[in-house]
This record gives sequence, C-alpha cells and structure tokens, in this order.
Amino acid sequence: MQRTVCIRLQVTAEQDEVLTRTLSDSRACFNALAALGWERSEKNGVTLHQLTCATLRKSHPELPSQLVISARMKATEALKSAFALHKKGKKVSAPRWERGMVRYDARSFRLEKDKGIVELATVAGRVKLPFTVHRQAQRWLDKATSFATADLLRRPSGWWLHLVVDIKPPEFVPSGRVVGVDLGINRPAVTSDARFLGQRKWKEIESRYFRLKRKLQSKGTKSAKRHLKKMRRRQRLLRTDCDHVLAKRIVESAGPGSVIVLENLTEIRTRTKQRGRRQRRRHHGWSYAQLRGFTADKAEATGSIVEAVDPRYTSQRCCKCGHVHRRHRPTQSLFRCLECGYEVNAHLNAARNVAWKYHASIGKSDGGGQSVNLPIVGEECSHCLYSQAPAFRQG
Repeated sequence: MQRTVCIRLQVTAEQDEVLTRTLSDSRACFNALAALGWERSEKNGVTLHQLTCATLRKSHPELPSQLVISARMKATEALKSAFALHKKGKKVSAPRWERGMVRYDARSFRLEKDKGIVELATVAGRVKLPFTVHRQAQRWLDKATSFATADLLRRPSGWWLHLVVDIKPPEFVPSGRVVGVDLGINRPAVTSDARFLGQRKWKEIESRYFRLKRKLQSKGTKSAKRHLKKMRRRQRLLRTDCDHVLAKRIVESAGPGSVIVLENLTEIRTRTKQRGRRQRRRHHGWSYAQLRGFTADKAEATGSIVEAVDPRYTSQRCCKCGHVHRRHRPTQSLFRCLECGYEVNAHLNAARNVAWKYHASIGKSDGGGQSVNLPIVGEECSHCLYSQAPAFRQG
C-alpha cells in the first residue's frame, strides 16, 4: 500500500529563489502542454511529447529534462480528466495551473531519511535540503520500503514535499465479520451492530459556516472577501478532520479481518431527489467520497477491506421480513414496517440492509445457511425478490 508523507523543507534565501524558478518553469511547461492538448483535443502523452519537447527544452533550457517530462505527464492526466468530464456534459475548460507543483520521481530526487536530507533536481542543478517530519507522519516514513514519487509545493508556511511511500500492508485474515455502514448527514455513520458514530454538532457547525458565508457574500467588500477565503480553508480542514475521525471510528468498531460494507454513492446528487434548497445544499456539500477513501486507507492499514454495494431500497426495505415500501419511514429517524410492524431506528435498519446486500452478492445468508440468491417466482408480489431472502437475526 502507499501513503503520502508531508515533509517540510528548510531552505535558505538562495535555495528559495532556485526552487521558485524551478516551480515557475514547471508550471509554464504544464500550462503550455495543457493548452495545446485542449486546442487539438489530444490527450496522448507520446503525441504531446513529440509536438512540444523541442520547443519546451528551448524555452526552458535550465529546467532538467526529467522535470519537463513530469510536467507533460501531469498535463496528460489533467487533460484526460477534463475530456472525461466534457464527455459527460459537464462544463469544463482547458486545465491551467495558477500555483502548480513539481513532480519528482526516482531519477530526479533522492531521500536520505537517516540524515534528514532530500536531494532535488532544480534549474541550478541538484540541491540538498534538510527537512523535518511531524511525529505522526514519522511512523509511516519509518515503515517505508521504497519511495515512489514526490510533489514539491509552496504554501504560505513554506516549502513542502509530499512524498509517496510504499509500505507493506498487513495480511488480510478473514474473521467472518461483516459490518454494514449507513452514511448520512443527520447521523454521520451507523453500523449494522448498532453503533452510532460521529457527532451531531458537525451538522450545526456546517450550518453556522453556511449562514456566515451567506452574510459575507451579500456584503461583498474586500474585507468580507478576505474573510471568506480564510473561512473556506477552515471549513475544508474541518471536513477533513471530521472524515478522518469518522473513518477511524468505523474501522476500529469493525476490527481486523472484517469486511466493511458501504453504499456506492457515486453521482448521488443526480440519482436522487432532493426536496428543498436546504436538502440540495447539504447533499452537494457532503464529502462522502473523501470519507470512503479515508475508510479504505485505514482499513487496509489494519488488515480489513472495504466493499461497496448498490444503495437502492436500503432505506425502504425491512431488515426483518424483507418487505419494501417507501412509506415505511413515518419520521426521519423511525422505521416502522407496514407488513410485520417491526420498529427500529431507520439508519440502523439501512445499515443492516447494506450488510444483507453484501451477503446476497456473495450468495450467503447472514447465518451461513442457504443461499439468498433464490429464483424469482412469477406469481409472487412486487417485493418477492426480498421476501424470499432470509431476514436478519435480531439481537
């Protein structure tokens, strides 16, 4: 598995100038490649290299050839993503870097972690720079077996190197435990074994940020715009921290060797009906993709795996009898089955249905009995697909 370690570089005034020039030349190469590829609708890296290599080497003679190639690879990745979005009908324009980064590989950088020194290729030759690492990131650096790539970035706090390290993952030893997780906005995460994770105050904090942003945007002064810029960063950091905390709680509650089952919520904004402006705003601000990525990374590090299932009808199906109806939820948090009268928390019911769907996909019942993939009989009712499947064990 791979992890990204952020190390802070200690540079002098002279080295700062060298790194600034290197970043500027790399950004110029990326923008030139991206503009040409967008104009010609070309995303093939070899073709772009043949069209621009001689010109870029002539216009940026001090930039090492390997960094020119790295800029071309980054431009190719950005063009592929832009063309894919354009094909889906999204409004996109030519990729362009305002700040940019410098991509390094094994040929253009070398790290000596015992000495705390990194050697980078620049416009002034190879430069050795001391670095510091946060104590929490140091554990990944100590476990690293090799180094893949590194990105050089400049932030207001200084120069940083985002180092991608290869780490040997723990072996996955199945424990037979399957944990379904229902993700939501009111309840951040509910597991099939009745664990309610996350904090309700996160939703109120997000609402408070929204109200303040709306006031500042309506004001429109320079001071308000500066405040908005700072607040967007705070909001982004808050969401990242909340997702990290929630992903850690999910993985810890499941335990090593377990299968964590999440709903596949890709393109949920276009596949579901959001009633009202408030609900649409919350759906568009929901960082479920980031949460799923954090959960997968943390599960891999502890010897667990994450699987995804189709989310359809997980909130409408009764986890006891299998009856499906859209009026099973009289309130947001209560599930009451119209068929058997079973009452349970709506999010817990959905989490158990998520786990049931995973068992159904592998052809096993929750208790390890007969297969749940039974044939559909013609004279059954509309919910026969679910009524034939074994229900969850209670307790």
